[in-house]
Amino acid sequence: MSKFTKEELIRYNRQMIVPEVGLKGQEKISSAKVLVIGAGGLGCPALLYLSAAGIGTIGIIDFDKVELHNLHRQILYSTEDVGKLKANTAAKKLKKQNPHTNILVFDEMLSETNAERIISQFDIMVDGSDNFLTRYLVNDTCVKLNLPLVYGSILKFEGQVAVFNYKRGKNLRDLFPEPPNAEDVPNCDENGVLGTLPGIIATMIAQETLKLILGMEVLQNQLLIFDTKGWSLTKLAY
Repeated sequence: MSKFTKEELIRYNRQMIVPEVGLKGQEKISSAKVLVIGAGGLGCPALLYLSAAGIGTIGIIDFDKVELHNLHRQILYSTEDVGKLKANTAAKKLKKQNPHTNILVFDEMLSETNAERIISQFDIMVDGSDNFLTRYLVNDTCVKLNLPLVYGSILKFEGQVAVFNYKRGKNLRDLFPEPPNAEDVPNCDENGVLGTLPGIIATMIAQETLKLILGMEVLQNQLLIFDTKGWSLTKLAY
């Protein structure tokens, strides 16, 4: 007997008729626990698609508040949300989108003191953070706990996607052993980002997350570089 209600079967019907998904795949999706680190440019679209797909439990960790300059790319928020906590605001909107998803909110900064406690509650991490300190902390914690990490990054017209530490595969430090100095790294605050780019890359990391859950082939030991200015796509093995 199906674990889904009639309403859920209708909601996920177009997804479930995909041969690689089916009822068993949807049950895997419904049982999955995914933590999204950062409810910003990458996190917002990724959260929307993961929630819509029927992920059973979604965690959101972000300590920031919504600011006006976020709104051109952080599509979960509206003008009336400016000044509100991102994680709480995102959770409320996701529950309206899909009431069947359990949302766990962590409105705090991820740090060495809480990373293992929070990350250990989930099966898959989705890194939508915007700084290297957090990226390496998440990576190292996933390695310690043997958990897969779906990675995305963006700048101007270009994005990168990878899946780290899947089945003891390579991780962020195998690609970049040490974080660069913050002052040497371009960022969106200084160099900008076209508002649509986070949506493009976020849907890609959401896709890899769902493929992980379904047991499909993913970007293991590969870095995908997608330049949307010239529409070039490069896959680097490492």
